Amino acid sequence: MDFEALWLIATLIFVFSGTIKGLVGIGLPTAVIALMSQFTDPRQAIALMLLPLLITNAFQVWRAGMIVSAFRRYWPFSITLILGIFIFTHFAASFSENVLKIITGFVIVIFALVSAFARPLSIPEKHDRKAQLLIGSLAGIMGGLTSLWAPPMVVYLMSRRLPKDEFVGALGFLLLAGSLPLLAGYWQTGLTSPKMLLYSLLMTIPALIGVMIGEQGRRYLSGDQFRQLFLFVFFLLGLNLIRSAIFT
Repeated sequence: MDFEALWLIATLIFVFSGTIKGLVGIGLPTAVIALMSQFTDPRQAIALMLLPLLITNAFQVWRAGMIVSAFRRYWPFSITLILGIFIFTHFAASFSENVLKIITGFVIVIFALVSAFARPLSIPEKHDRKAQLLIGSLAGIMGGLTSLWAPPMVVYLMSRRLPKDEFVGALGFLLLAGSLPLLAGYWQTGLTSPKMLLYSLLMTIPALIGVMIGEQGRRYLSGDQFRQLFLFVFFLLGLNLIRSAIFT
């Protein structure tokens, strides 16, 4: 496939993936990697996704107008998340990533199905700080070993029963916190390069266009509709984790 055709395909994929993220707050890396891997090496797909992931998460928090408030409320989660990712990236090479993907995938699928038909768990305010430290550490360990830290984060935020826009803003803040050590790790290990970062920066434009399209769609969703759509996307992400672990 020639460069121009691949560039056009990548642009369309990033618009589509950004739209999913704008609509429900997650899904950009999974969609990009799953679709781009059909046309290029998965490692290149991940490297191409790094800056769009970082910038769209920052944009998500900024649009929610809660940069300072999110840090004040979720700093225990973000710090343990960053430390966990930084520390456990050093153990990733000796760990069976596929085993953790399968386990995580099944947990996501079960959680999404149960949450769709039952009232979500609620963490009392007095236990919130402890929950952030515990679940943030778990997310950091998972993120360091597999580059996936969203599942524990989603479970925690859903237990807070936040309004949809606040939920998306908080999710963007914690995803942004995890993106920073991930980008640093890829640079340090040579998995990305200045040339690839330039391509990645250019892909930020279609990704942001997609995010803004998705945001417009979210305005027309009620709280219950947003929750059901989010759980459906989360369910699909779980199935994709299982698929990627079994068929790679």
